This record gives sequence, C-alpha cells and structure tokens, in this order.
Amino acid sequence: MVNLVAAQKPLLHGLMKMAGVRPYIVEIEPGTVMNFWVPCETIKKPKKGQKNVQEVNKPTKPVVVLVHGFAAEGIVTWQFQVGALTKKYSVYVPDLLFFGGSITNKTDRSPAFQAHNVAKGLAKLGVDKCALVGFSYGGMVVFKIAELYPNLVERIVVSGSIIAMTDSISDETISRLGFSSSSELLLPDSVKGLKALLSVAAHKKLWFPDRLHKDYLEVSPSSYKAVDASRRIVVQVMFSNRKERSELLEALVISNKDNSIPKFPQKIHLLWGEKDQIFNLELAHKMKEQIGENATFQGIKKAGHLVHLERPCVYNRCLKQFLASQHTGGSQK
Repeated sequence: MVNLVAAQKPLLHGLMKMAGVRPYIVEIEPGTVMNFWVPCETIKKPKKGQKNVQEVNKPTKPVVVLVHGFAAEGIVTWQFQVGALTKKYSVYVPDLLFFGGSITNKTDRSPAFQAHNVAKGLAKLGVDKCALVGFSYGGMVVFKIAELYPNLVERIVVSGSIIAMTDSISDETISRLGFSSSSELLLPDSVKGLKALLSVAAHKKLWFPDRLHKDYLEVSPSSYKAVDASRRIVVQVMFSNRKERSELLEALVISNKDNSIPKFPQKIHLLWGEKDQIFNLELAHKMKEQIGENATFQGIKKAGHLVHLERPCVYNRCLKQFLASQHTGGSQK
C-alpha cells in the first residue's frame, strides 16, 4: 500500500528546487555525512568526464541557515520559509544527524556534536558568515553553534527553544504536559501518541484521518535510494532512527549545576508563538533576561509551538524584518 506521506515527498522536493535549493551530500569526515539543501546557483556543473562529481561555489548573497526541530527533517520543518527567503538570501537547510539521511558512526549524541558537524559542513560549502534560525531542538543546536563558532554566526533567531535543557526544565515540562518522558512525547509509536504530540505542539486543533497518522509514523523501504556504493540517503517519513534519536534526547538533558549562560556577542531574536505549550512565554522571557541586552523578543498571536507552520506569513514577515535590520542598523524591542 502506498505511504501517503512518503508519496508527497517528491512534490515537496520539487517545490524546494523551484524555490532555489537542492540537496547536497557533505562528507564531514569518514563515517559522518550530512545532507544540506543548498542554493542551486552554488552547485557547479560537473566537468566533462566527471558526471557524478559535483562541487560548490561560495554563496553570493547573505546566508541564512535554517535548523529544524526534533519531529521532522529540514525542508519539512521550513517548507514555508525557504521560498520567502531565497530572493534576498542564500538559504541553507541542514538535516541534523539521524534526520533526512544525515548519519554518523560516532557515538556522541550531544547538541555540541551536532553543532560541530553543522559548522564543519557549512565551512565545506564555502559559508564563512551566516544568520542562524533554529526551531525547538534545532534552537538548542543553534545556540551551541553561536557559542562555539562566534566568528561564523552574525545573528540568531530562535523559536520555541531554550539555551540548554536542564533536568529541572525537562522534568517540569514533561510533567506539565502529562507525559512520562521526553521520548514518549517526541517519539510516539502509535496514532494516539502522535495525536497527543500534535495537540500540544499546535494552538489550533489539527485533524487528519488515522491513515495519514499511521503513514506519518512509518518509513517505507522503497524510500531508500543509493547515493554511491558506500553510503545511502533515506527519504524519511517521521520517526526513523528511533534508537539514535532516543539517545539524542538523553544527551540533551544536563544537570542544573552544569548549566551556565554563555556570553553571546550576536544579536538574538526570540520569535515565539504566544500559545506555545511546550516552551511557554515565561521561559522565553526568562531566557531573554538571562541573555541580556543582545536579546529581543517578539510574540505571534494565535500560534503555538509550531508557529512557523501555523502562521507562516506573520512568521516570515517578522523573520525578514529582523534579518534586514542587520544591514539597515535597525533593532527590535
């Protein structure tokens, strides 16, 4: 039987290419490869006699890097933002390790490890300066990239995320939402569990037939295609690599006593759905105070955790306004 969610992927991929980005596999180091969606104009045409060898040029416009959350790969997360940005910006969308075909044989599962690999991948793609936009889990990775690579990151936009997941925040959030663990919330294995995740992630109730929920939870074996003889890229549905993703969640939580707020030199804009149930406004405002004068906050009404999907037009307008202020000298309150 056809997986309805997987069947939509070629359409989404086609729309992304029309918007100006296409996939490109980067070997970070032996055993670690990452998939990036990169500007079409940066991909060089193969030289004669080298049909399968592609190289990339440096970007010619200001760079924006969109980093996805835990429930879906890059272009699924940012499907409404890519086309809105590509006219003025060179847009890069990495798939974090164990998402969208990005894989590693290393055992490190920390946000810092994700951050190092994204930064190394961007360097291989010729990116030396960028603005980072991160959602949820991706926001924590973005904060870590900004901390570890301050010369790479010019400014940051974060939605529905925090600097680091301490054990107290994790325990309070999971308890408040009525789940027993972060894996139960973020790695559902049943239609009921997926519905529960969507109910807390979105402000408005989302209705889908159970068939679509079931397809969303599965990975079709036919979705694999060879990249070369040594590695494979997978067109994922939602919850593949469950073991590794569970390990990512475990590595995410740190002790309160080990938590410290870095001194970020970059301007940081917190762009929030005002009805976010997972990381609520109280956490957002507390984080703004912790970061200090370089942080600004902007709330979007009638939107929850999935603010960029629920109200994409408003979100894109706010995002572009902040990104443009980098070049005009403006600021957000």
